[in-house]
Amino acid sequence: MSDTGEICEPARGRRSGGRASRVALRAAPLAEGLRPIRAGLPGGQYRPLTDAGMAKIHESALEALEVIGLSQAPPSGVELLTGAGAVQGDDGRIRFPRALVEDMLAVAARDITLFGREEKHDLHLSGTKVHFGTAGAAVHIVDAISGEYRDSTAQDLYDAARITHHLDNVHFFQRAMVCRDVPDNYDMDINTLYACLSGTTKHVGTSFSDPAHVKGCFDLLHQVAGGEAAWRARPFVSNSNCFVVPPMKFAEESCITMEACIRAGMPMLLLSAGQAGATAPAPIALAIVQAMAECLAGVVYANAIQPGAHCIFGTWPFVSDLRTGAMSGGSAEQALLTAGCAQMHRFYDLPGGAAAGISDSKMPDMQAGWEQAITNTLAGLSGLNMVYEAVGMHASLLGFCMESLVLGDDILGQVLRTVRGIDVTEDSTSIEAMKAVCLGGPGHYLGSDQTLALMQTEYVYPVLGNRMSPKEWVEAGRPLLLDRAIARKNDILAKAGCQIDPQIDAAIRATHNIYFR
Repeated sequence: MSDTGEICEPARGRRSGGRASRVALRAAPLAEGLRPIRAGLPGGQYRPLTDAGMAKIHESALEALEVIGLSQAPPSGVELLTGAGAVQGDDGRIRFPRALVEDMLAVAARDITLFGREEKHDLHLSGTKVHFGTAGAAVHIVDAISGEYRDSTAQDLYDAARITHHLDNVHFFQRAMVCRDVPDNYDMDINTLYACLSGTTKHVGTSFSDPAHVKGCFDLLHQVAGGEAAWRARPFVSNSNCFVVPPMKFAEESCITMEACIRAGMPMLLLSAGQAGATAPAPIALAIVQAMAECLAGVVYANAIQPGAHCIFGTWPFVSDLRTGAMSGGSAEQALLTAGCAQMHRFYDLPGGAAAGISDSKMPDMQAGWEQAITNTLAGLSGLNMVYEAVGMHASLLGFCMESLVLGDDILGQVLRTVRGIDVTEDSTSIEAMKAVCLGGPGHYLGSDQTLALMQTEYVYPVLGNRMSPKEWVEAGRPLLLDRAIARKNDILAKAGCQIDPQIDAAIRATHNIYFR
């Protein structure tokens, strides 16, 4: 501080090479293997459950399947499950002997790949490899400028897919909102699928509202893929399937859809989404028990259809604010639930997915920032293979914000850097660089060869986050984060085109009611 009370800028050492050379160095593209962050970095550093705790949760889940079981299986499911060794009681509930669950776990697929339409977007789900993406069924779009909520449309879904295609840290695109401008349910399923595929070549997740719609949607998939054989060789869409209605009931139509999709070669997200304190027990550990039991039932079901079916163990328990009963997706308890589920996925050595990054805030504000950062960080550090709903989701999944999607890419960049951790090697701990600086050197590391060499491979730089000094910020016109997000969103949409071959696109539009441009 100066004698007049003004805050003085800290003295800065002169940097060798100048600002222009540093900017050019950061802008130069790196080979994928040299990037400091990327899809599939291994997590697993954070473990909220002890080994004894995981074993206890597993035992309780097996007991729940044997004693309580699940109700309301469709006739086809009853046939499949009892044929595999499950027992239907006089009360109609399907109960699962421990040996049956263990046998199906033994044949369940592991180390699976979710394909993109481009190989560079393939997601390898093994061990603790972490991937972040979208998901959800928001019914509103958040207007970050006016603060208003409006109905989401097919055009919004297409735009969100196009934006995601250009975000390095959002690795897949699962349907994030409902096409509320499409009145016919079949047309809505077609538009949902096609909007996602038109916007990005990353792996896509979708869902079907009626089993009768599956065939038409697969006809479209085969058309995009270049035939059924090409689709089956590299299935680039997975089905998000809520095959259970917690607590412990099968969802009949979703089960029939699951059967059809597995037989047609589509990877399956076996999704259980109970809400602790409402449709799942209030204790965090017991909410995980119920989610495990429900998804283990899904593992038995899926592998009874086709042994080794490619499935993601989709335990998605949510949290209630017990004062009101409202969902609290951005809470610390939600972060713990998700991380605990990720540990259980590793316990079973199954590809797993769960939810993080949800904000209860209505706008992309400070609350949204801390909720998205905390839940995504714990999900990444726990080694969750597929982190769904990681960006863009507001109002406890009721609203989706395009600007928040763009801002979330920066959040995920910082999260992925924490997942990567600290590289301790002979080179990174050698004191030679210290000797060069301290013993007759300049007394600082600015501009040193080692510093310049690590600028891109050790450090991650936000695209939108502002690291200017107060003086620089004022001189730059006091730029606001939301304004920068709006500008980046508009820039991406201005240049992002359709990712479907024009001839195929024309053919699909000629035979289907497509609601987006």
